[in-house]
Amino acid sequence: MTLDGLLKAAALLTVVISVLTALDTRQHFIELFSHFRPQYLLLSLLLLTVLALRRQALYSLVLAFAVALNASYVVPWYAGADATAASGEVKVLYANVLGSNREHDRLLALIQREQPDIVALLEISSQWLETLESLQGDYPHSYTAPREDNFGVALLSRMPLSGATHVDSPPLGYPTILARFDVDGEAVTLIVTHPMIPVGADNFAARNQQLQSIEEIVTATNGDLILFGDLNASLWDRYYRHFEDATGLRNARRGHGILPTWPTFMPLAMIPIDHVLVSERFGIADIRTGPRIGSDHLPLLVTVTR
Repeated sequence: MTLDGLLKAAALLTVVISVLTALDTRQHFIELFSHFRPQYLLLSLLLLTVLALRRQALYSLVLAFAVALNASYVVPWYAGADATAASGEVKVLYANVLGSNREHDRLLALIQREQPDIVALLEISSQWLETLESLQGDYPHSYTAPREDNFGVALLSRMPLSGATHVDSPPLGYPTILARFDVDGEAVTLIVTHPMIPVGADNFAARNQQLQSIEEIVTATNGDLILFGDLNASLWDRYYRHFEDATGLRNARRGHGILPTWPTFMPLAMIPIDHVLVSERFGIADIRTGPRIGSDHLPLLVTVTR
């Protein structure tokens, strides 16, 4: 095949995938490909530039459509950052630590350096729990639900937690932490959750069912709320977008960029599946990804204001 033929085939494939993943479909295989919207944007822009220089007018026109389509999903995440005046700030660190990760000191060093008020952790095993005991002096208030299957969770806080507990989220019984702490005399609910990886029809359905159960918890909760989770869904996933709309929560990324977090072992394919979502009354003074901590996920550091 000639170079022009390869470029045209790549252009057609990029356009087809861009369009298919924009359709309102519940087909789990297509939905998996919706997570790579920034990659489609960059690829379609690159192909447009090359084919335009090669005077391929028809392909350039179709690729211009693909660029516009993909940009409509990606660009809005870089606009509309909060300008909320803050009476107080709470710094939080969220991380999927990876159950098999043995480089525990890297997480401890990050916490020591950043000094967050709240730490939310996923994939907490009994071995990780032993490591977290060293933080008890700085974080005397905690709730943990460790597991050996990468779905254990933990919440550490400098501030007192009230009503800290967990529910076994359907359909697989993975623990979701529910706790409260006070901000300026008002209770704020904290949720830490980790649904199933949506690979295969059954796992896809399980992830969606857990998201639905969390949605029901959020909508039944009075007052403000902060949710932490590896939702195994990107910003462009149909079910993630429904979750945001149904709960009224706002992703802390909004206005600050997409901040991809996974997988660290494939930098060009990284996507944003780790999330901190907040009630509308909260502002976001800062959000950024943290350094590598031996996990296949990057941490998120967020300063929440109100």
